[in-house]
Amino acid sequence: MVSSNKFNTVLLTGGSGMVGKNILAHPKCSEWNIISPSSKEVDLTHYESTLDFVKKSKPDIIIHAAGKVGGINANLSHPVDFLVTNLDLGRNIILAARQAGVKKMINLGSSCMYPRNSPNPLSEELILQGELEPTNEGYALAKIVAARLCSYINSEDSKFEYKTMIPCNLYGPYDKFETAQSHLIPAIIHKISHAIKNQVNEIEIWGDGNARREFMYADDAADAIFYALSHFKEMPFLLNIGVGMDYSVNEFYSTTAEIMNYEGKFIHNLEKPVGMKQKLVSIEKQILWGWKPKTSLIQGIQSTYNYYLKQEQ
Repeated sequence: MVSSNKFNTVLLTGGSGMVGKNILAHPKCSEWNIISPSSKEVDLTHYESTLDFVKKSKPDIIIHAAGKVGGINANLSHPVDFLVTNLDLGRNIILAARQAGVKKMINLGSSCMYPRNSPNPLSEELILQGELEPTNEGYALAKIVAARLCSYINSEDSKFEYKTMIPCNLYGPYDKFETAQSHLIPAIIHKISHAIKNQVNEIEIWGDGNARREFMYADDAADAIFYALSHFKEMPFLLNIGVGMDYSVNEFYSTTAEIMNYEGKFIHNLEKPVGMKQKLVSIEKQILWGWKPKTSLIQGIQSTYNYYLKQEQ
């Protein structure tokens, strides 16, 4: 059933990030009046500026996709920044929305919010039921606070429907490919491309490569958000978004190498951190909600590689 809600104005934070750019590039974007300010137009780390912008733009709903993101190396190198920046971004936009009287919000969380030793697949009820993964703890804490703040606001006044969508790991166009900042798949594409250009026949994999991850193509995540705009009433207040399948790090490397025609070998550095052994979100609620992704892993990696090649030209 399609929700009867019609949002005349949608305020999107993080329009310059990977998720935001995929939202703005999605075919359904033209069906909505989306306002997506740059950081020069509004500093979301400053509360008064954020509140002023929300009051002036008068959105019917806010999609909070802004965030400082990065892979294991970036999180380990700058834990303070990952905690404080994401904490400020979430707190400011959520509290500004409440103060400005915006009744609806889609807050984007992260599968990093789940405890490191929780049984997979990870159901929404497991959040705060155990110790977090140390390699991205700061980022996870900030995302948990934002989700809890949304929940608290709704518990105090049910007219404020602030809901949190928790996507699995994402990749795709507009991603960061530099190894120091990137997540797994874009990092693999960059490393293999560099090896091909420099005729290097060995590529290092952190750990034994057996850790398992779930990745969804970013255009599918954007599609889920547009589905949420049309099915907001039916959307649970805490909802995982994923593909329902994971792969080992070794499999991501071998699949990407095949797509890129790389014939070198991979060596494992067992002294490097690998993060959680498995991170696969439960999609039971997503299925009941009625949405599913469209892009296979091979299609997604090929499209991401094509995007990468265009950026390198």
